[in-house]
Amino acid sequence: MPMSEFIVSAEDDGKRIDKYLSELDTGHSRSFLKNLISSGNATINGKEIKKGSVCIKAGDVISLDIPEPVELDIEAENIPLDILYEDNDLLVVNKPKDMVVHPAAGHYSGTLVNAVMYHCGDSLSGINGVMRPGIVHRIDKDTTGSVLICKNDEAHNSIAAQLKEHSINRIYHAICYGIIKEDEGTIEGAIGRNKNDRLKMAIDEINGKPAVTHYKVLKRFPNDRMTYIACKLETGRTHQIRVHMASINHPLLGDELYASGRKSRFKLQGQCLHAMILGFKHPRTGEYIETRAELPDYFRHLLEVLT
Repeated sequence: MPMSEFIVSAEDDGKRIDKYLSELDTGHSRSFLKNLISSGNATINGKEIKKGSVCIKAGDVISLDIPEPVELDIEAENIPLDILYEDNDLLVVNKPKDMVVHPAAGHYSGTLVNAVMYHCGDSLSGINGVMRPGIVHRIDKDTTGSVLICKNDEAHNSIAAQLKEHSINRIYHAICYGIIKEDEGTIEGAIGRNKNDRLKMAIDEINGKPAVTHYKVLKRFPNDRMTYIACKLETGRTHQIRVHMASINHPLLGDELYASGRKSRFKLQGQCLHAMILGFKHPRTGEYIETRAELPDYFRHLLEVLT
């Protein structure tokens, strides 16, 4: 792919280079661009840089070399999919528990990507690289529910823009420890990597990214000291609902990371969290599309036992 050059304007003076490039119409995510920078594919005034945190100045000439896509070596696997919606641009699937969304260390098979590759063939966007074809957002391994897959780069760019402007409707259902007194509320707290445990996220107002979660009580279970809630995401940070609910002393039932020390009479595999509703503007037609993933069997059974 040919080298792209950009001249920094006065209004972009002082910005980090990764932020600057992510705001341009390159068709690539900020994480993808940061990886390019760390790989030596970006220069400022002809000088190679390796850090996305480097600040730029007005008049700087930035060159960006975006390599041709690497041939995908992740294997397609014939894994059944629970399809909620599909057309030539998009696919929405209901992900089961214990399924990783995209390949990573220790999980190179059996992922949602492996299954989607078999189902879609060559019809997947390539913007997020060889390990995440079609993936524009994800949910945790033990979180169930709706995941949106993009079949081409145009759809990917449109959905990514909607995620960035927080216009996608994402509603999760969860069961948490404790009785929430208020019928509804909002949690605001920037989220960043936990400094003491790299596997966890934490509230970090200095280094974290802004995050907002709205919650609504659906039912209270006084005997078990638990509450059934719906959470609407305004942002989409890693572990957002899990971190935010734990921050107000109502961690999710079964959450081994954020509810340590909490005990219940149920033996669960991970957090009790389900991505139920996903609403978005179709990238081609502009029509509002909304899908609903019904609660999985284990979740429905829990509610029956708690009631």
